[in-house]
Amino acid sequence: MTNHARAERDLLADLLVREGSDAPTLCEGWTTRDLAAHIVVRERRPDSAVGMLVKPLQEYGERIRLARAALPYNELISQLRQPPAWSPISNPLVEPLANTMEFFIHHEDVRRGSGDWQPRLLDREFEAVLWSNVKLIARASLRRLGITAAIDPAGLPPVRNGADPQVTIRGDAGELALFFFGRQRATRVTIEGPADIEDRLRTARMGI
Repeated sequence: MTNHARAERDLLADLLVREGSDAPTLCEGWTTRDLAAHIVVRERRPDSAVGMLVKPLQEYGERIRLARAALPYNELISQLRQPPAWSPISNPLVEPLANTMEFFIHHEDVRRGSGDWQPRLLDREFEAVLWSNVKLIARASLRRLGITAAIDPAGLPPVRNGADPQVTIRGDAGELALFFFGRQRATRVTIEGPADIEDRLRTARMGI
């Protein structure tokens, strides 16, 4: 079975080299250098993640990321390409589960950052892997918003989070992944239903 996390890591690293250190991304306020530093810190400094759970410590995690971002860009990309085997999220046993969605999303953050992009044609195995992850996030996001929906990933089993859906959300698995991870403005997803609910979905804070 393909290690999609490894494949997306390599594609992202190659793209970061081509784009250079100061290219825009879909992550607001972050250049390619910032995004690369985030990934490297996530794998090599797990203590930095405490700021995600404990708000007063957010500044601590950001200081760690900024220090990593100050490295020469080629060194930063080299660290991204070769994660530490001891890392709790990038060791060979855990990486496919912990990093497949992470690297797909961030690969697309760079691909679509300039606004000049087309969706990639993903193989069916990869689409199925993405869908198995995103449908859980989608249900959680919709529940938080109080919206019931039928979600139709082209060619894969649809799901719904209620008996009487208010809207139907359609798109390829990769587009739905980006949509429900907060990149709604840069996806090819259609929403069928009341305009006010569509507007809430396209502007809501999604993801984890």
